[in-house]
Amino acid sequence: MRQQRSFIAFLVVPSFVLLAAVVFYPFFYNVLLAFGNMNLNRIREWELIGIRQFVKIFTEPTEPGFYAIFGKTIIWTVANVFFHVVIGVILALLLNQNLKGKAIYRTLLILPWAIPQYIVALTWRGMFNYEYGSINLILTRYLNLPAVEWLRSPTEAFIACILTNVWLGFPFMMVVALGALQSIPHELYEAAEIDGATWWHRLRTITLPLIRPVMIPAITLGTVWTFNNLNIVWLVSNGGEPSDNTHILVSFVYKAAFNFYSFSYAAALSLVIFLILFAFSMFFMKQSKATEPAY
Repeated sequence: MRQQRSFIAFLVVPSFVLLAAVVFYPFFYNVLLAFGNMNLNRIREWELIGIRQFVKIFTEPTEPGFYAIFGKTIIWTVANVFFHVVIGVILALLLNQNLKGKAIYRTLLILPWAIPQYIVALTWRGMFNYEYGSINLILTRYLNLPAVEWLRSPTEAFIACILTNVWLGFPFMMVVALGALQSIPHELYEAAEIDGATWWHRLRTITLPLIRPVMIPAITLGTVWTFNNLNIVWLVSNGGEPSDNTHILVSFVYKAAFNFYSFSYAAALSLVIFLILFAFSMFFMKQSKATEPAY
């Protein structure tokens, strides 16, 4: 028993040390910063000031304002996750059929997920170029539509970010949904066909309920990833062109920390983001009954 405990400690202790170094220490240091007043001029002389930074977030006017950025973050997250799930599930349903070249299609469809985000963001930024971008070329030459100033107008720039992230994120949901579909016993569909169930009825009563326990955690994880997706917003719209109108909360945290050097304000805002996502995850998982069996 003593040797077994020593062996377990030999395996576990390094893991806890690494976890403490890369997770616990940064988190608690961020909490400490959030209750202080560190900025560019007070890096060595900062002090604890309580909840003033949090009061500043919710009460003091900023440009852009917290509530406007929060509302845009909600739109950003809902739009992206909705299309990720819908496109991913539809493609998974198609790939679950007996198609010729299914392995090739699966490989091609997973490519957006395999490419690094910053490469995707810069590539799509070039595609959205007003004069030379391929998207405006398609609109003007093949669809006879006027060119769109994607990166010069706040609304169009925000839509450009959403389109980029939708293309980047649907493969994850597709892979998760495809794995869930392949775990459904085929006998259930055969019994439903014998009973005269239509395709829509089989989808609504068999497929969707049985993939729900797998999709709910994936949707929760996708929501957290999308809510915190800095790369796409910052690189496609250059962090808020024009007039900072494409900011979401995480990009505003980055700007507050590394453009304005308001480190404590950025730490407090990042802690607010953490609490928002934690509360959402707990509520969503509980309301969706993700841990309960589907049948």
